[in-house]
Amino acid sequence: MENDSTAKSLKLFIVLSRAYKAINEHVNKFIQSNGLNPTEFAVLELLYHKGDQPLQQIGAKILLASGSITYVVDKLEQKGLLKRVACPNDRRVIFAQISDEGKNLIQGIFPEHAKRIDELMSSLTDSEKTEAIELLKKLGLPAGKF
Repeated sequence: MENDSTAKSLKLFIVLSRAYKAINEHVNKFIQSNGLNPTEFAVLELLYHKGDQPLQQIGAKILLASGSITYVVDKLEQKGLLKRVACPNDRRVIFAQISDEGKNLIQGIFPEHAKRIDELMSSLTDSEKTEAIELLKKLGLPAGKF
């Protein structure tokens, strides 16, 4: 039999999982309606906002297994949305660089994407959002040690 703390932890896990699933499904539908899958969108958004990125570091920045990055980059390159660029200082390093077509796509999608996320979060006040951010960081830090 579980104690009260364990029961609350299980309830929190379920509520958090359901909230994430509901929000994520809504966001992913919008992304997919624009001809991208969520991972492709994440890579393009990273490159758009942070500039060229070494292929080896993209996975960690968008929370994707490094083995999947090559596949996603290949698909985006085939679509003309990014290109690979060799590092001039280190031949072992290849950068992903967003193309003009990729920039145009993200510039067209991102404002609506941000607006939809803001609408999905609108049930919280700004102070509640700040509190949720801090609480979720506090929750996530020890979990990263396992």
